[in-house]
Amino acid sequence: MSRCTAPVRGHHSAAAAAACPACGSRGRYGYGGYTPSYSSYSGDTSYGGSGGTGSSGSGAGRSGGSTKPRWSSAGSSVFYTTAQVQSLTPIRQAIETSATQQPDLRDVFLCHAWDDRHDSAKELHDLLVAAGVKVWFSEKDLGLGVPMMRAIDKGLINSRIGLVLVTPALLCRLPKEGVADKELSVLLARNQLVPICHNTTYEALRNVSPMLASRTGLDTSEDTMEKVAKKIAELVKI
Repeated sequence: MSRCTAPVRGHHSAAAAAACPACGSRGRYGYGGYTPSYSSYSGDTSYGGSGGTGSSGSGAGRSGGSTKPRWSSAGSSVFYTTAQVQSLTPIRQAIETSATQQPDLRDVFLCHAWDDRHDSAKELHDLLVAAGVKVWFSEKDLGLGVPMMRAIDKGLINSRIGLVLVTPALLCRLPKEGVADKELSVLLARNQLVPICHNTTYEALRNVSPMLASRTGLDTSEDTMEKVAKKIAELVKI
């Protein structure tokens, strides 16, 4: 009996199925033709598309994905995985509601480890600002002589959603219950946050904060930091 080559070569096209000695003559439904088992549509949709299946805990599939959410502009070149669209859709709904009720809020509050303030956190901040996002960032918004915790408190209140930059430094800081841990506690309670994994994994995060790791977010191992910033910019734009 001929053996199916799908486990090795995959059947992601008609040509691949036709070349399989076991499947080439019968197709998916036994009519001799091949019917793809996935959707090739990548238009404006909230959930559909053919993006890669998310990896465990991260929602990150093949780099870039192939789906566009309903909030993407017609000319956008940014694509998402299906899991990313599913996880970001309720965040977008909260943003739309907030924009109607409180139009003057900042777009995002950037939660990060103190150690990252001059490198990865600043890089993300600068990319977001360049994309037109209004960011509350401690390095820019904590003035001299201003009580730090009260300023952070106001920043949290006056931002629509939170971004949590998950790095090795943050994973070290959270168990020490410092400022980042307090910020994260507030953001988790509001349930309006997007984790962004950078130079670490969601599996490592799960060992420190299972609640944060349960949120599907973005990952710079799948998207560049620039692309992550573009996705956030599309998410918050009203």
